[in-house]
Amino acid sequence: MHHRFLASSDVARMLHVSPKTVSRWAKEGKLPFILTLGGHRRYPQGEIEALLPSLGHSTNGIGPR
Repeated sequence: MHHRFLASSDVARMLHVSPKTVSRWAKEGKLPFILTLGGHRRYPQGEIEALLPSLGHSTNGIGPR
């Protein structure tokens, strides 16, 4: 199985929040992530997309803001 991971900026765009908010939510344990060898957070795309309906967002980019 091949997993795709997203940068904070990609997740921020999907959730209609700032990248700093994404980082804060990750630190608070609200978003799943892995750390790269360079210390950057990467977010599993499938898990982030699964959270969208509970946050009132759709995967096609059209939804509440």
